[in-house]
Amino acid sequence: MAATVPVGGLTVLGRLTEASNATFLTRDEDDQLWVYKPVAGEAPLWDFPHGTLSRREVAAHDLSEALGFHVVPRTVWHDGPAGEGSLQVWIDGEVTDTVDLLRPEQVDETWLPVVEGIDQHDKPILLAHRNDPRLRAMCLFDLVINNSDRKAGHIIADGERLFGVDHGVSMHVENKFRTVLWGFAGEPISGDEEAVLRSVSALGARPEGLNEEEWEAMGERAESLLRAGVFPGPSRQWPAIPWPAW
Repeated sequence: MAATVPVGGLTVLGRLTEASNATFLTRDEDDQLWVYKPVAGEAPLWDFPHGTLSRREVAAHDLSEALGFHVVPRTVWHDGPAGEGSLQVWIDGEVTDTVDLLRPEQVDETWLPVVEGIDQHDKPILLAHRNDPRLRAMCLFDLVINNSDRKAGHIIADGERLFGVDHGVSMHVENKFRTVLWGFAGEPISGDEEAVLRSVSALGARPEGLNEEEWEAMGERAESLLRAGVFPGPSRQWPAIPWPAW
């Protein structure tokens, strides 16, 4: 079972260089590995308030737990070696193979196409993902929190479980939803999924790190999904897929 809080001090093992913000792999005194994202290492963004990305990481975990998704690894607020920031349990898994680039002839009923294109050899290729209930739940969670960065590389397989990581650019008041999981677009929202969406408005305390406007926007998104009754398709007002997709 993953630790709920770090034990003792943190030792920085190295920097995760693929991250756009300062992100460090650390170990606590109980040998638990944590991903540490200090506020001081956040690169300013034009569309998100500066110094809020780490708070959104923690809020995403808290919302995932409160709504019963359980797709975000344990994430807490912590004063670490570089100051305050988010601390997330390291998942020692692999990037999921449930999202892939395929030839058209490889796509059967178990795959949901997302976008088609041409590779470097001028051959047709498809970005697709499995018709997997774990991905569907993650997609619904992302819609609720308005996740702007659901890359395939942010979906980690740990045995039979799928975890999503990197939720710093989420919960904006404007629609910024980007994902590689568009294969569910147009599918009816089930009764169980409706119950989850209704529970958003029943949540009591606003997660620390979100302002009142962001909190209200999340409830409005859930209500909008309930009214539509289906998973939405891409909007022409915002790029549909993060870049890079992995």
